[in-house]
Amino acid sequence: MAYKIAVASGKGGTGKTSVSVNLYHYLAQQVSEKVQLVDCDVEEPDDILFFKEAQKEHEENFYQLIPEIDTGKCTFCSKCAEYCEFNAIVILPPAGFAEVNKRLCHSCGACLVACPEEAIHEKKEAIGTISCFRTAIGNGIVEGKLKIGSAMQSMLVKAAKKSISQQNDLVIYDAPPGTSCTVVQTVSDVDYVILVTEPTLFGLHDLKIMVDLVQELKKPYGVVINKTGFGCTLIHNYLATENIELLGEIPFLKEYASNYANGELFNHIPHAIENSFQAFITNIDRKILQYEGDNYFKW
Repeated sequence: MAYKIAVASGKGGTGKTSVSVNLYHYLAQQVSEKVQLVDCDVEEPDDILFFKEAQKEHEENFYQLIPEIDTGKCTFCSKCAEYCEFNAIVILPPAGFAEVNKRLCHSCGACLVACPEEAIHEKKEAIGTISCFRTAIGNGIVEGKLKIGSAMQSMLVKAAKKSISQQNDLVIYDAPPGTSCTVVQTVSDVDYVILVTEPTLFGLHDLKIMVDLVQELKKPYGVVINKTGFGCTLIHNYLATENIELLGEIPFLKEYASNYANGELFNHIPHAIENSFQAFITNIDRKILQYEGDNYFKW
């Protein structure tokens, strides 16, 4: 049974991806080689960009089952539309029109149960791909990539999470930005959530929203402040007031930002960044060991 960590943030641009890939990089070397990274930001996955040596081992299309209505059998009774919780079915009896909007359909199957004429059948519709990559360290990366135009992000996130190796000690989920249903799907079954923020007013505002979310989900969590050094103390004041654990701080350095922009995050890591991540990893390792003790779980 793997220990699962989600790395999330209330807004984009805080450094969630850099924390996720660094966490994978350090944990694989210092805690357990059996660690896997799952890129759940299916609309714009980019974790793999930082592992240039990675090799794709497997890729498969992921499909959604979309109902189709046979107007030759349909009596236009509208029962399927009445059953649909997502308003994905349009029935116009005078025009003999019956259609399913695949962008709204969630493949729940209610319309098939509702139809008394058995006029509805399902067809497969590709909504994205799930890819597995082998990396030089760790158990590799799983990436979900949504097909352009599809609105089924949460469905693909769920599929990506199911594709992880069964030989893991640790799994890291790099969550999408924000607090939407895809984020809820990502953190729903994790043991711990790392919230990444930045020392700005926008960062504080969205951190508060994210804190409300993880508290509602009853998930243990801590905060990492990225890009420190701007002199803004509002984040620290908020954490102290709300008694929220500060897991670590990562200073803003142009050299580190430049490496990140060039996809060379692990090349020539500045000493200050190295020290920050070492302290951060120590805190995370303590969480894992505490989990082991509480659950009598040993690797």
